[in-house]
Amino acid sequence: MLTFLGFSMIVVFMYLIMSKRLSAFSALTVVPIVFALLGGFTDLGPMMMKGLETIAPTAIMIIFAILYFGVLIDTGLFDPLVAKIIKMVGGDPLKIVMGTAVLSLIVALDGDGTITYLIVVTAFLPLYNRLGMNKLILACIPALAMGIMNLTPWGGPAVQATAAVKADVTDLLLPLIPSMIAGTIWVLGVSYFLGRRERKRLGVINIDTEFNDEIAAALDVGMDASIKRPKLFWFNLILTLLLLTALVLGFLPLPALFMIGFAIVMIVNYPNLQDQKERLHAHAGNILTVVSMIFAAGIFTGIIDGTGIVKAMADTLIAVIPDALGPKLTVIVALISMPFTFFMANAPFYFGIIPIMSETAAHFGIPPLEIGQASLLGQPLHLLSPLQGSIYVLVGLLGIDIGDHIRFAAKYAIGTALVMTIVAVLFGILSI
Repeated sequence: MLTFLGFSMIVVFMYLIMSKRLSAFSALTVVPIVFALLGGFTDLGPMMMKGLETIAPTAIMIIFAILYFGVLIDTGLFDPLVAKIIKMVGGDPLKIVMGTAVLSLIVALDGDGTITYLIVVTAFLPLYNRLGMNKLILACIPALAMGIMNLTPWGGPAVQATAAVKADVTDLLLPLIPSMIAGTIWVLGVSYFLGRRERKRLGVINIDTEFNDEIAAALDVGMDASIKRPKLFWFNLILTLLLLTALVLGFLPLPALFMIGFAIVMIVNYPNLQDQKERLHAHAGNILTVVSMIFAAGIFTGIIDGTGIVKAMADTLIAVIPDALGPKLTVIVALISMPFTFFMANAPFYFGIIPIMSETAAHFGIPPLEIGQASLLGQPLHLLSPLQGSIYVLVGLLGIDIGDHIRFAAKYAIGTALVMTIVAVLFGILSI
């Protein structure tokens, strides 16, 4: 009975999200409650609270990570970097594509695809247009970069995977650093390949300094210059490097690190209380959207755990998976995460499928942590999915067709995911 109830719940949950009948927040909250009641479970309060308590540290970390990186972008931390890259690449298509990759990888550290696309496309589109370069490349490279940097601890998929397998985000992600480095090298290699192809097609064109200055000035369009803090560039950069170092070393829990970092950034950059309020209001929308879904996920996981639904579903899968394939479950999860995260939103994958796979893997002696890590390796494909919003920002900025973008970039994104998976196997993160 519980198994049937569980699989029915997942089907309904996925249908409601995929068909856009309900938002991810509403589906995560309402669907498990309805099915738990159908199963005869009435005392749902303690289950929900246990799920919320489990997810609370992650939600706190997300709030202050968004605020921290959002305020840094407001201060103009990336502006000198953008201007420097623009001046370095000149009229060489190879250097332009490589510059696109470097800027994308750095800006994507904030884990926000929309912000990454806005900064990178605004900086490089005039150059691509001036030289007649293929704009699909300018769409492809930032998307590939986001497919890797989306795995940062404050990125959405990492948070969802952490919640799904009930792991600490640092424990989940630190072993994946070799895979992320390999993915970064792959992206730079793809950029070199595409850049050389464009250089062969177009040649190197001389571009005057005045035009480069016009491009750099274009970055300020629509930005309020009064909120930028160029004089504090080195302070903000050093603070960020220290914060990332403390994060990797586990100096303090992530929520505490970002709370402290955000407090320092606000005090130093915006000592006026009214300015601080304005910065908070500017980023409140992003915070509400993300964190509300995280808390809803807490209710979802709390109910399916408390009712025993996820265990019943896992027992069923255990019965049908051959023993020979059991030890290879992490690699299987890594491979299926590519099409799954492309054809469905992250929420149904991480909160609908991964808890079941995690419970199933436990039967074969595989820790849930490894399933969570494997589930993240297909993210490069997710950044090309029509189901995630930032892709429409990207194609809209460039004026290209979404189908053309997906067809052009898919093979390189698959390559990224496979490289990251292979490295994870070689480093013993995934069992085979």
